[in-house]
Amino acid sequence: MKLIILDRDGVLNEDSDAYVKSVDEWIPLAGSAEAVGKLCSAGYTVAVATNQSGLARGYFAQQDLDAMHAKMTTLAAEHGGVFAHIAYCPHGPDDHCDCRKPLPGLIHQIERALDVSAEGAWMIGDSIRDLEAGAAAGTQVALVRTGKGEISEHKLTSHATLSEAPVFDDLSAFVEWLLSRPAGY
Repeated sequence: MKLIILDRDGVLNEDSDAYVKSVDEWIPLAGSAEAVGKLCSAGYTVAVATNQSGLARGYFAQQDLDAMHAKMTTLAAEHGGVFAHIAYCPHGPDDHCDCRKPLPGLIHQIERALDVSAEGAWMIGDSIRDLEAGAAAGTQVALVRTGKGEISEHKLTSHATLSEAPVFDDLSAFVEWLLSRPAGY
């Protein structure tokens, strides 16, 4: 199984420092749903790993998150895309959980849910913590400049284990690059 793990906010949809709190605030990034469709059409399994501390903070309720994920799933499906699993951390930063990125717990949840190893898979994110979680779980990592990506890109060079991570303008650019590689992975 060729596995691709995506962060959500800033990779699939617009991010917000005030949190994405409702289905109306969940705005897809141009080309993201199409990119998921291209991955699935090429035989990749696509999963999502996303921190959603807005739940713990009371900014939105579970039904709001479910509605956002339903919208995300529907938009991807319109382009032939399927999310094999959506793992999210509902905890706040002081809850001491094992799933909040940069810890790899969400990736381990995906591994268990799909009965697959993430070793060698790709983790695509717009923040250093996304890439740290992927690296901790043994994935290859790539940064996109959407969301918080441009700010994160400046931090890559000083990060010993992530300094060689490839950087792409957006998810579509990553997908085009990946699908153009001879091995396709």
